[in-house]
Amino acid sequence: MKIAGLLVALTAALNLTTSAAISESLKTESSTGLASARAVSPVQFPGLCRFPLGDFQITTLSDGTCSLDLHELLLGASVSEVDFLLDKQCLHNPVEASVNSFLIQTGTKNILVDTGAGQLFGPKVCGKLLESLMVAGLKPEQIDDILITHVHTDHSGGLMRDGRMLFPNATIHVGKPDVDFFLDSSNSEKTGYGIKYFESAQKTLKPYVDAGKVKTFSGILEILPGITATLHPGHTPGSAFYLVKSKDQSIQFLGDVIHCSAVQMPRPDITIKFDVDSTKAAKVRSEELAHFAKDKQMIAAPHLPFPGIGYVQAEGKGYRWIPKEYRNRE
Repeated sequence: MKIAGLLVALTAALNLTTSAAISESLKTESSTGLASARAVSPVQFPGLCRFPLGDFQITTLSDGTCSLDLHELLLGASVSEVDFLLDKQCLHNPVEASVNSFLIQTGTKNILVDTGAGQLFGPKVCGKLLESLMVAGLKPEQIDDILITHVHTDHSGGLMRDGRMLFPNATIHVGKPDVDFFLDSSNSEKTGYGIKYFESAQKTLKPYVDAGKVKTFSGILEILPGITATLHPGHTPGSAFYLVKSKDQSIQFLGDVIHCSAVQMPRPDITIKFDVDSTKAAKVRSEELAHFAKDKQMIAAPHLPFPGIGYVQAEGKGYRWIPKEYRNRE
């Protein structure tokens, strides 16, 4: 009966759709005593991974995963080249890309980096940030600041839920060039960039702009104590990094510099159709990967396999991904 008690508590705490899936899984295990092959479910428990950074605490929050058809999306490489690089990492096309958000807890503030896709990918793909956040012990109302790496559906889509601002007490920090670009739908026709990105920005970011809750920045700026924002245009005009420092430790939060480490680490020149300016995006990737490798800078990447925390190491003419050591003890 201990499992049943745990189930009731968890369901009450989450009050979310996936609680039903968790319920069915636990009921099956309770009745059989063991999880049988038929009891296995593809539904994961809410995802988070946390570690200390100086006086801060960093937590990766999973918004879910989505499928990427790299044959269709990648530019600058043949299908056979892509498949060769994937095979070296025991992967095949399409790949499953994580959609990671990150929580920074400073002791006085709860800060999110990106908000996932929210409800914009449909009912079964992503949109799990709220659930992960609640498992981390927080309600949306407790988020003080949100750092948006760039205004794309899977990074700013979670700002809204059921037509309302999900984070009513948060200040949104975002690069000014992205706000100027994506909140002017005429830029779609001027540049040929997909209108869907402008439509989603109107749905998710504009309500916060209208409410006076958005702070934009250009260049290099310390936007909060210990957190410095920098712009790296290419993937989008206002793509931003956030360097977080506490004591002698640091982590760099990236936007979409990398979508698939198996391909774009060894071949930084390979770009993706999501880039607004693929030439600039490739230049940023090559330059920044070199810096990260040289400095052994810990980075947080939104689309690398959960929890998306690790390091870049030079290898041949390219690089490889080194996940951060995982720890689960006091």
